Amino acid sequence: MLIIGIDPGITGSICFFQEGKIIDVVEMPNMAEGKKNKKQVNGAQIFHEISLRIKGLKKEEIKVVIEQVSAMPGQGVTSMFNFGQSFGILKGICSAMQLPMYFVRPIKWKKYFNLINSEKDASRTKAIEVFPYFSSELSRKKDSNKADAILIASFYYETYKIEE
Repeated sequence: MLIIGIDPGITGSICFFQEGKIIDVVEMPNMAEGKKNKKQVNGAQIFHEISLRIKGLKKEEIKVVIEQVSAMPGQGVTSMFNFGQSFGILKGICSAMQLPMYFVRPIKWKKYFNLINSEKDASRTKAIEVFPYFSSELSRKKDSNKADAILIASFYYETYKIEE
């Protein structure tokens, strides 16, 4: 089974995870939006990245796990709107591709990995600990979004295995 773990948002990532192993992780494709160097997710590129990696698989062999995001106190209205827009684009793409989607709240997967009330970078450390062979891909501080996508996919894989 191919699990696609997604940390939504303009700086998020998409992890392709199979048989308990990381196949690939891509940073969220984005593009310029208007002036002032603003960015938005690039839906066409997201579709392309997913399509490339699911070729030859049946829909039943794929699970898309997206972090269930919501408004956070202290976040600006514009940034929350952009975040919600990215989340909606991801849901729309997966729906159009007829891929089964599951949503996991941050509190749930972070609790599983003992990351509650930890620094943002703690997920990167945890992902390196669990998947040492992938550590070279997580060497920069900004790779914490990749780590989140990896841990979201891994959380689903681990809890799905338990339920079988």
